[in-house]
Amino acid sequence: MKNLNRMMAVLAGAIAVSANGSAAQDWPQWRGPNRDAKAAGFTAPKTWPAELAQKWKATVGGGDATPALVGDKLYVFARQGTNEVILCLEAASGKELWSSKYGAPAVAGPSSSAHSGPRSSPAVANGKIVTLGVGGVVSCFEADTGKKLWSKDDFAGEWPRFYTASSPIVTDNECIVQLGSEKNGGIIAYDLNTGDQKWKWTGDGTAYSSPVLVEVSGTKMLVTLTAKNIVGIGVSDGKLLWEQPFEASQRMAYNAATPIVDGQSIIYTGSGRGAKAVKVEKTADGFAAKELWSNPDNGVQFNTPVLKGGQIYGVSQGGDLFCLDAKDGKTLWTSKLGGRGFASIVDAGSVLLALTPQGDLIVFEPSDKEFKKVAGYKVGSEVYAYPIAAGNALYAKDKDAVTRWTIQ
Repeated sequence: MKNLNRMMAVLAGAIAVSANGSAAQDWPQWRGPNRDAKAAGFTAPKTWPAELAQKWKATVGGGDATPALVGDKLYVFARQGTNEVILCLEAASGKELWSSKYGAPAVAGPSSSAHSGPRSSPAVANGKIVTLGVGGVVSCFEADTGKKLWSKDDFAGEWPRFYTASSPIVTDNECIVQLGSEKNGGIIAYDLNTGDQKWKWTGDGTAYSSPVLVEVSGTKMLVTLTAKNIVGIGVSDGKLLWEQPFEASQRMAYNAATPIVDGQSIIYTGSGRGAKAVKVEKTADGFAAKELWSNPDNGVQFNTPVLKGGQIYGVSQGGDLFCLDAKDGKTLWTSKLGGRGFASIVDAGSVLLALTPQGDLIVFEPSDKEFKKVAGYKVGSEVYAYPIAAGNALYAKDKDAVTRWTIQ
C-alpha cells in the first residue's frame, strides 16, 4: 500500500508539473533549452484560429531580451528608468512575484532612443539566474527570491558599438560569458555559485553572437562568433581548440548570429558573407574545422536561422525569408518578409513561427519547395525578442510589456 501511495503521489506530481509548465515546455535561456530555437513543449493546433486570445499583459520595462520560462515562472530582464531589473512573474497570470534591480549606464548613440534596455537573454539553471546588462555587467540572482548573489564587471566601460548583446550560457555549474568590445574583449567562465573566475580567453574581441556547446571526440567546446572569427574554446580550461576567419567586410555588418549545431557540423552566417558549414574533427595536433560548403547568398544580420528536417530557415539582411539545404547549402526558396533583416524563427513542431519587429507572428509549414503560410497574428509592437511557445500559450516581449496569448 505504501508503494502504491508513493506511486500515486509521484504521478500526481508529474501531472501537476505538466499542468504548470513541464521541463519539456521550459525556455530557460537564449533560443531555448538547447539554444536551437526548438519549442519541444508546444502543441500546435490542427486548425489555427482566426485570432489568438490575450490572457494577460504586464508592463515590465524596455529592452530586447527574450524572457526565460522555467516551470510556472517567467523571468524578464528589462530596463526601468536608470535601472536594469530582473522580474519574476507568475506565468499563468502575469502577477509579479519579485523583482531585483541595480543601476545601469545610460545608452547613447544609435541605440539610445528605441533600444535603451538590455539585449542579452537571462540564463536560468541550478536555481540561479544569470543576466548580462547593456554595459557588460554580469549578475547572478537566486531564482526563488531575486536575491543578488554576485556581480562582475571585468571589462568595465567596454562594449560593442550597439552595446552588449551576447547571452550567457551555463554548463557544468559554470557561467560562460562573452564580454568587452570589438577591440578589447574576450570570454570568461565564472563559478555559478561564487562568481570566481575559472578561466579567461582574450584571443579576439567581442561582437553580438551568443555561444553554443559542441562535443567532439569527448571534448566539450564552446563555439561562437567573435569580432573577426568563429572559434572553438575548451569548456574545461578556456584554451583555443580551433578557429576560422569570419570578418565582416562591409561597414554596417557584424557577427551577430548564433552558430547552428548539427552533430559535429557547425553552420554559421553573417551579413554580406552568406552562410558556411564546417565539420569539426579531431586531428593529431588537436582539432580542425573542415569546410563543407559555402553559399554567398542570404547572409543574415540580426537573426539566427533554424535547422529543421535537413533544411535551414532564416531571414536575410535584405528581409527575405529563405530556405537552404543543410547538406550542400543550396538555396531552395526565398520569400519576401520585410523587417530589415530583423526576425525570430522558432521550430514549433509541425510548423515554424516567424516574429517580425512589427509584432507580426507568421505561422508557416516546413517545406523544401516553397513558402507555405498557415496563419498570421499581431502579438505586439517593436518586437525584437523571441516568442516563447509552450503548451497552447505564446509569450511575446515587445517594447515595454510582456503578453501571454493562448491558442483556443
